[in-house]
Amino acid sequence: MSEKILTAEELAEEIKKRFEVKDITIDKKAVGVKKRERVNLWIKGRREILKDFVKYLMELDYPHLAIISGSDLGNTVELIYHFSIYYGRKYQEIAINFSIELPKNDLTVPTICDLIPGALVTEREKQEMLGIKIEGIPDDRRIFLPEDFPEGVYPWRRDETGPDKMIRDLYEVREDEG
Repeated sequence: MSEKILTAEELAEEIKKRFEVKDITIDKKAVGVKKRERVNLWIKGRREILKDFVKYLMELDYPHLAIISGSDLGNTVELIYHFSIYYGRKYQEIAINFSIELPKNDLTVPTICDLIPGALVTEREKQEMLGIKIEGIPDDRRIFLPEDFPEGVYPWRRDETGPDKMIRDLYEVREDEG
């Protein structure tokens, strides 16, 4: 771990030097009663650099992973890894949001559980809800959906693999019920 604490601007420059990223945006907002500055770094990357990127964060400070969020964007599925570094250091914490888009014909991404064991639950969730294949995940059992839930149906998807066929129109009432 590095002893030096980087500013958001220094961190963005260092990431640009080390990694081939699509875009980096720094977002600063005053939050709370005392209007303290909250710093977010938004990075658009590629799955090929994910593990090296997490290792880099570990060189700076052990990153706190809050969650991996995911969304069906149509032709792709986006995953956003929500980290923070310098966690607990007053007024120095930086939220890092690392996003990757996966084409629907190749929904694979490597696990980061070997680096951050706490990622297991959120990785399992992305497998169940979005149909992402997490390569190397230490435990790929279902955790949120029941075992009898149909294979190949993913609740957060908006395409033919989504749950539309399973959902009943609640506004329709059969005559014998009403």
